[in-house]
Amino acid sequence: MTNAKIVNYTPEQTAEMVAAYLANPAKGTVDALAVQFGKTARSIVAKLSREGVYRKAVYKAKNGAAVIRKSEIVTEIAKAMGVDADKLDGMEAATKNALLLILASVKKPTV
Repeated sequence: MTNAKIVNYTPEQTAEMVAAYLANPAKGTVDALAVQFGKTARSIVAKLSREGVYRKAVYKAKNGAAVIRKSEIVTEIAKAMGVDADKLDGMEAATKNALLLILASVKKPTV
């Protein structure tokens, strides 16, 4: 009895998959490839990851802007105030809008 390795994707399928994904790196492409090859989207993502081409989608806020963590805002506030961020411990509990308001206030240029 031999232990033959089972190949999920041929080299041709892999090349086609990589080319399609690089042309349009989106979730829709992954879903279309899954249907085309009769595999799950997770399998396609795994193969593209092994090939070094898959890139995780970047999370964006509802308004389309990049996500800024509250801890990063607190760090910016501390920097603008000239104090150590540890001294502002607990500020992350405030709402993001409140933190952004404080940041804008402390960053205002003085005349």
